Amino acid sequence: MPRWEPDAVGRLQAAALDLFAEQGFERTTIEEISRRAGLSKRSFFNHFGDKREVLFGPVSEMQRETVTREIAACPGTLPPLEAVVRGLQAAADAVFEARRDAAARRRDIVEANPELRERELRKQAALTDAIAAALRARGVDPDTALLSAHAGMVVHRTAMRRWTRSTDGRSLRDHLSDALNALRATAAQTAGQGDADEAS
Repeated sequence: MPRWEPDAVGRLQAAALDLFAEQGFERTTIEEISRRAGLSKRSFFNHFGDKREVLFGPVSEMQRETVTREIAACPGTLPPLEAVVRGLQAAADAVFEARRDAAARRRDIVEANPELRERELRKQAALTDAIAAALRARGVDPDTALLSAHAGMVVHRTAMRRWTRSTDGRSLRDHLSDALNALRATAAQTAGQGDADEAS
């Protein structure tokens, strides 16, 4: 029977973030992460396939599952983009809010490494596809579902950037609402400019 390891995932993630920040992602080994966490290398591989998954694994899966579950539970009358943002807010509360510091540190590590930035884009694309599929399951037509999913991800990225960089203590849920309102305002201004151009 394996030895019980309380919060092994959290310990490994904390150790990895510390080491990535101290000496860089490329120079950090799995052995070092395991040792810093007080666990064995075998324990590491019980939870992660490689050191990149420390940054992209469990949290990404939890986010996807929470977002799609909330979209499915939304009232049928709710517009698609609002359903997406409601799903993102549910994930903000359940997955991210208690991890603000870790999310900010993760952002800095990912942005400093081209390989990690590419993987981040793939993870975001996978989440976009999952959101679009959840909308289609609600009866939203494929084009609207895909457009709403992409718009939702714009809202998500904007909100995450503001939340991880802000010092005002406002929640990610609030930043998501702000980003959605900013997107709506931008769309309204663009539409208004288009009407003015046609009239001139």
